[in-house]
Amino acid sequence: MKDFAGKIAVITGGGTGMGRELARQLVAEGCNVAMCDISESEMAETKRLCEVEKLPQGLRITTHIADVSIEDHLLRFRDELAEQQETDKIHLLFNNAGIGGGGSLFTNTREQWEKTFGICWGGVYLGVRTFLPMLMKADEAHIVNTSSVNGFWASVGMLRSHTAYSAAKFAVKGFTEALINDLKLNAPHIKCSVVMPGHIGTSIMSNSRKVQSGTDSDRLSDSEVALMRERLGMAGIDTAKMSDEQLQAFAAEQARAFQEDAPTTAAQAAKIILDGVKAERWRILVGDDAHRLDERVRQTPERAYDAEFYESFAKEVGWRLG
Repeated sequence: MKDFAGKIAVITGGGTGMGRELARQLVAEGCNVAMCDISESEMAETKRLCEVEKLPQGLRITTHIADVSIEDHLLRFRDELAEQQETDKIHLLFNNAGIGGGGSLFTNTREQWEKTFGICWGGVYLGVRTFLPMLMKADEAHIVNTSSVNGFWASVGMLRSHTAYSAAKFAVKGFTEALINDLKLNAPHIKCSVVMPGHIGTSIMSNSRKVQSGTDSDRLSDSEVALMRERLGMAGIDTAKMSDEQLQAFAAEQARAFQEDAPTTAAQAAKIILDGVKAERWRILVGDDAHRLDERVRQTPERAYDAEFYESFAKEVGWRLG
């Protein structure tokens, strides 16, 4: 698939981050886009940004409310898409939606774990299951599943558990690799890619907390503040003299820095992904940090979870120690 003009793309998690930028760049190339998200307002903003420039006549951008971990939501999305896009086929499927949370089997709840796993892994599996018949009807098609560097390295530092997210992203990577031969045998006109971003500037930190807590508030709950005190204490930071408001401000600054100070922007990530699809690369690493981490893990896999491995790598690429 050398260009996207006239094609139809499905994007999950299209309201913010890489999903939003994928939509903008696809539309700019003349591709029809159907996106889903749990936030109607954020999708509306994505659509507005797509429409800043005059759209080619007949180009369609449709938005659909859906939680990708719930199959009935995706089936409704598929049916709405078919009606509003007036089609029985799609050419591109970007299983992009994801959240964090459920980091530890010990300090996080089973509900948090399963919500993260349900969206990050279940959303990919259900996305492929739901839209495969429409991909089959296209003359050429491509499935793009978003994993992470945490799909080959299950850590974000020695002092923070990252269990649910990492396990889900490992599942996405394995599933996509297994699809390569399955598609060759049964649907050779469909290609697939697994995307493994490093640190990308998105709002996933704040979005994940809102999804996990079931609130639109930017403020931490009392239990979240308490957990932050504990985690910072483990990192050697004395929080005894820090007020709850100071911790609220600390959390807000973390979320801001994660998005605004990232080495790779969401727009840059989207371009790398789309270029990878055009080149039919099944494995798309996003960001210099992703490439360097991949090399390091391959060179010394048995040391990948040693403190020295993380500390030296974090210093090399500018990640914050944690």
